[in-house]
Amino acid sequence: MAEIKDPENTIIITLENGEVVIELLPDIAPKHCERMKELARSGAYDGVVFHRVIDGFMAQTGDVKFGNQNKDFELRRAGTGGSDLDDLPAEFSGIPHDRGTIGAARAQNPNSANSQFFINFSDNHFLNRQYTVYGRVIEGMEAVDKITRGEPPMVPDAMISVKVAADV
Repeated sequence: MAEIKDPENTIIITLENGEVVIELLPDIAPKHCERMKELARSGAYDGVVFHRVIDGFMAQTGDVKFGNQNKDFELRRAGTGGSDLDDLPAEFSGIPHDRGTIGAARAQNPNSANSQFFINFSDNHFLNRQYTVYGRVIEGMEAVDKITRGEPPMVPDAMISVKVAADV
């Protein structure tokens, strides 16, 4: 496993195809990092599907309201919900949307990110300074690359579990 420098700011996502280790960037986007840890620690992300997966672009997940295959699951509505927590203000930075970075998914309003996020399959620099980058995959990108494609996929992959490394 990758060397984890800061367990409190590292997320481990278990997928069907393996573990994905994400290093959060609290110096860049503290509110987004805190939100991801809060939702991970509450178990809200466990069982949530990747509802929008575009080859060569990104894999989106995190709809804890409609995207959880274990409770109140509605695939056709997955991607339209968030958490019960308030939306987050944008935390744009100069960090580019490179392959493996984690971006905050949002609606048209830049301050509408909540629980959804995406993992970039490739360098998507057209997103720079328009979507908050708050983490990067440091191990397990091969598991991300195997996520089933579709908008939504017919049989979507899910995050089996999402944990803060300090808690495992």
